[in-house]
Amino acid sequence: MTTGKILENDFFKRDTVEVAKSLIGKKIIRNISGNFFCAKIVETEAYLGLEDRACHSYGGRITDRNKTLYLPGGHIYVYLIYGMYDLLNIVTRDEEHPEAVLIRGVEPLENLDGISKNRFGKAYEDLSTYQRKNLSNGPGKLSMALEINRSLNGKILSKNYLYIGEGEEVPEKDLVITKRIGIDYAGEDANFPLRFCLRDNPYVSKK
Repeated sequence: MTTGKILENDFFKRDTVEVAKSLIGKKIIRNISGNFFCAKIVETEAYLGLEDRACHSYGGRITDRNKTLYLPGGHIYVYLIYGMYDLLNIVTRDEEHPEAVLIRGVEPLENLDGISKNRFGKAYEDLSTYQRKNLSNGPGKLSMALEINRSLNGKILSKNYLYIGEGEEVPEKDLVITKRIGIDYAGEDANFPLRFCLRDNPYVSKK
């Protein structure tokens, strides 16, 4: 398993936008009883807490669902949408700044058969072209591919179950910045340039 150096929690206690940008190219590793699934992060979104209408903690809201956002950076925030998809976020900054980065897309790197079986119930070589393209190009898809679920919510990143390691350094020219996806309810905040993607990567969810 070529994970590289594991990122320390201090990496996530920085400015949320900087964390979201610098996660592009990093490796995400899921460990299930010694069975490892490894992928490269290729798409993220930043959610900026109390003053961001798209963030679950907007206005200082605290609920059973979002209370993980009020933990220090480096904690895992997983929540359910549409009654069926678990979405993976990494909490950033500190308890007074309930912010997070959503992991939106990853490129499978290692244990492709395991990732494929998680997602489609069959080995990678048996996948259709369509299935290969849709392995992990979206937040719900990647959670299925890497077996990420709400049992991880509130836990600190750890090599025992889920962690992020160093990966490739992405040049500024290869970083695409756009507005976030699917948050029209957030009014003007929906137009903030807070989505970051690896240019021309097939596992980015949308152009």
